[in-house]
Amino acid sequence: MFWRVFILVVLGLINVVLFCRMVWGPTGLVEYRELKQQYAALQEQIAVLDAENLALSREIRLLQSDKQYVEKMIRQRLHYVRDNEVLYLFGSSAKTGAGATNND
Repeated sequence: MFWRVFILVVLGLINVVLFCRMVWGPTGLVEYRELKQQYAALQEQIAVLDAENLALSREIRLLQSDKQYVEKMIRQRLHYVRDNEVLYLFGSSAKTGAGATNND
């Protein structure tokens, strides 16, 4: 009878240790939840970078093939103007070049 109780207590302790290790161990449920959150954040970051990559690819294609787009970008970003044109820059757009007028 003593041996049965002893074996049951030992097996119960082993179960408790295994359960604690399953929940809080290095490959436990807590770590799994953190990794799942990191995975979701990385997936979101990948989606943002894919969208940015698509926009940059589109801009590259336009710059390689569309002369009007190239002219527009040069006029916007470098503040180039044609003869008899006046360029007005306001506030922060004067620093970034986002406010250049385009009078074609």
